[in-house]
Parts: sequence; structure tokens; C-alpha cells
Amino acid sequence: MLWFVGLGISGFKSIPAEALDVLSKADIVYMEQFTSPIGKSDLTKIKNATKGEFRPAKRWLVEDGNEILKNSKKKKVVLLSYGDPYIATTHIELRTRAIEEKIKTHSIHASSSLTSMIGECGLHFYKVGRIATIMSEMKSLTTPYYVIYKNIIEGNHTVLLLEYNQDKDFFLDPKDALDGLLETEKGQKRNVISSDSYAIIASRVGFKDQSIISGKISSLKKKDFGKPPHTVIIPGRLHFTESDALKILGQCIDEPFDNSEKTKKIPVQMMEKYVPMVREALKEVEPHYKDQKEYQAILENAELYINDAEKFLEDGQDEVAILSIGYADGLVDALRLAKGMDPKM
Repeated sequence: MLWFVGLGISGFKSIPAEALDVLSKADIVYMEQFTSPIGKSDLTKIKNATKGEFRPAKRWLVEDGNEILKNSKKKKVVLLSYGDPYIATTHIELRTRAIEEKIKTHSIHASSSLTSMIGECGLHFYKVGRIATIMSEMKSLTTPYYVIYKNIIEGNHTVLLLEYNQDKDFFLDPKDALDGLLETEKGQKRNVISSDSYAIIASRVGFKDQSIISGKISSLKKKDFGKPPHTVIIPGRLHFTESDALKILGQCIDEPFDNSEKTKKIPVQMMEKYVPMVREALKEVEPHYKDQKEYQAILENAELYINDAEKFLEDGQDEVAILSIGYADGLVDALRLAKGMDPKM
């Protein structure tokens, strides 16, 4: 039998009573700490509540899963994890494998830091978009950057988990994560993140020294957020009740504001660049064909395609808008080439 047990977010005291009973009857208890650390005091209390064998579980052991599954076939085994057991996809996969191998599984759920921190910040949970993790390597920040971009475009909030290395006892500092995003912006240039962007740093959620600090990135970089773990949240479109809650439930350095106002969809950015460019090129080439009636239809079609592109974009038909401006650009280039003009000018 294999139990998946969540510890909640407040250490030993948040462990459900049902879970304590299961721990006292288990043959082997695996304590997984790679998703989040457990304090020494809490770890000692959990060991004392365990009557069977207590084993720390490294990431590789849980991901491999063979030892846990082998023991679960003949013994009562518990896999303990911070928060809720199924926030980690690794645990879901392990449970699936267990069921496929005819091993009985049971679950004891508990509060998760992900759901808890959203409420503690005063944000609406249904507005949380895709979650991303920021690692210390700069080259890995492109993915979270575009997760933020897509979420902001849709008005959603982005939860950014920060790298935690259990073996090295390493936690990525939230200020380093913000610096990394600012550096990524310099290369991507989508106007997603700037020093004026609004962000939230949620620290040690669920513990007595919990801290929620929000403000412009430029303001946050001057703060000391204390001991880890930390999570960065980049809000999207803030409802007025969210803004009010942020100011009351935590430390608000700057007045909350909407991050989505400055960020535009890629099609909009493309249209803002190419529509004026194609219009200017069309205007330049028209005098070369003013006495040639056989080309007037082509000139008119190019103008119509430009107008259609703007109308399609306005109607939310982004792909068709891009196609239309592409057709217009192609016609204008052909007309320029026919007169020996450089189409790239």
C-alpha cells in the first residue's frame, strides 16, 4: 500500500490528524523535500511521530520510483511532501505507476502554498494563469518571460516559483530573479517587464514570519525579504478588490496598478510596425504607375489589403490580419521590383 500525504504549509502543526495516524502505522515513511524544505524542528517532530523506518527521499529516488513501488507491494509505505501531495507532477506519475502495478494507493490532502499565497495576497485565484519556474541560469529565463507575456495579454497573474536545490541548500533570491527577467527583456523587447512593472514577493507563506511585499520592481530591489522560501507574482489585470486587498493584507510600497496596460500582443506589435511601412512604400511607388491603367487594380488591391488588415486586427482576427498585411507587402514589393526599385526600402 502506498500513501501520498501532504504536510500542509505550516510545518508539523499543519499535518492533518488522519496523517499522523497513518504515520504511526506505516512500515516505511519517505520524506520528500525537493519541492520545498522542512525546518529541522519540524523534521524531528515528524520523525518522532513515525513508528516505522524514516527515510529522506531525494529527487532522483522519487522520480525513479522503483524502490518506493517495490516496498509498497509488501509493506505500508508513506510518501510525505510539503503542501498538497499532487501539486508535484512527479507524485501523480508515481501514483499512476503504482495503480498500474496493482498497488493500492490512498491520499491525504492538505493546504498548498500555491493556493494559499494567492489568497494571502488578496488576488482572485481564477485569474492565475500558467505557472513557471525561474532558475539561476540566465538562458532558462526565456520560457518564464513568455509565460508572463501570455498571461499578461490575457489579464492573468503569473506565479513564478524560484529555484531550490536541496543538495546545495540553495534558494534563488527574488531580487536575482527580477534582475534576470529585466535582462531577458533587453533581448526579447516585448515590453513585458521593466523596472516600473508591478510585482509581489510572497515569503514563508503559512509561517509566523510570513511576509507579502508588493510594489514596482525598482522599489522591491531595495528590500530585504528575509529567509526563504520566496515566490514572485507578476499581476496581470487587477480588479479593484484585488488592489484594495494588496494594500491591506501586506506591505504595499507603491500604489497597485495594471501591468497589462503597457504590453501588446505580438500581432498588434507587428501591425504597428508593418502597416505604416507598407503604406509608405505604396505611397512611394504609386507615382511610377500613374499613367499605367493596367496596374491600377494592383495598387487598389494593395490599399484594400492594408485596410482589411487593420479591420481584422480590430475584430480580433489576428492571423487573418497578418496574412492581409503580408499580401499587401507582397504586392507593393512586386511593383517596386518591376520598376527596378529595392523592395526592402
